[in-house]
Amino acid sequence: MKSNTKTLLEIRPNKLLGQHFLRSRQVLQKIIAAAELSQEKTVLEIGPGLGTLTRALAKRAGLVVAVEKDQRLAEQLEKSLASELIANVRVVRGDILKINFADLKLPPDYSVVANIPYYLTSRLLRTLLESKHPPREMILTVQKEVAERIVAKPPKMNLLAVSVQAFAKPKILFTVPPSAFYPPPAVDSALIKLSSVSEKFFTEETVPPDRFFQIVRAGFQARRKTLANNLARYLGNKKAAEARLEECGIDPRARAETLPLKAWTTLTRKLCK
Repeated sequence: MKSNTKTLLEIRPNKLLGQHFLRSRQVLQKIIAAAELSQEKTVLEIGPGLGTLTRALAKRAGLVVAVEKDQRLAEQLEKSLASELIANVRVVRGDILKINFADLKLPPDYSVVANIPYYLTSRLLRTLLESKHPPREMILTVQKEVAERIVAKPPKMNLLAVSVQAFAKPKILFTVPPSAFYPPPAVDSALIKLSSVSEKFFTEETVPPDRFFQIVRAGFQARRKTLANNLARYLGNKKAAEARLEECGIDPRARAETLPLKAWTTLTRKLCK
């Protein structure tokens, strides 16, 4: 990691962009091992920063598409990769939340491997999972607390868990201490893997994703309220909500965090009728 030591001292991370540069060789090696790359694979990296992970990915993957919002870092990364004769990395300057994925020209089975800014996690996951060009899998370093929310099960479900688990199978691989980054964040991080990304769940359950998430968001609207109370506004009144829930075999007094995924699809089908 000597090649990055001077750069780390010279570059002032942008706090507004949530920049924390990976500096641990041990964590880097574990991320690469978890990604299970080969020369046939294309990787999308979001927020490459100084390129520590980018260079490691380039050694294993056939192509790395690195999207960087920070113009100064993107320019520096392009120059350093060119000087090091690393030809299988394409640096794209832009905001991943606003980029047209079709313009990235990624193959259908691409993977995402990235240390993403914590403030971006929920919006980024939604953007990637709901994209017309979703990745096959994702390996992401996120805030540990957020990773735990993503893999939660009833009775501790949450809107983020439902949103991710409807599209993929999430698993926490290992935790990452603050010392692995420069500057160190105030919280622990975790590497999470989202595998088998697809809309298979919605196809098998015969529910449209847009209606499904309308109902899920309504159910989670107020955390301390029952499902009947939260769905009352969606259905017009509380009695109607109680009736529909009972028809689905769901206790109207239950709270959203207690429902498994399939209960939401049962409710969606009932309300669609």
